[in-house]
Amino acid sequence: MENNTSVEVKPETRNHKGFFIQEGSYRLMGVDKSGWAFICLDDVSCHYVDPDSLQISEAQD
Repeated sequence: MENNTSVEVKPETRNHKGFFIQEGSYRLMGVDKSGWAFICLDDVSCHYVDPDSLQISEAQD
């Protein structure tokens, strides 16, 4: 997956602190050295999650 790819989070995805995050479409901003994927819902709401909890969003025309 490349940076700024649209991704969906799988049900019951938790962030790096163990809290559930809202399901929906996020932008993948990158993966850090420790292996966490950094995703953002908007300019304010971002999370570190396990990359295995992500799937690439299907293109919508």
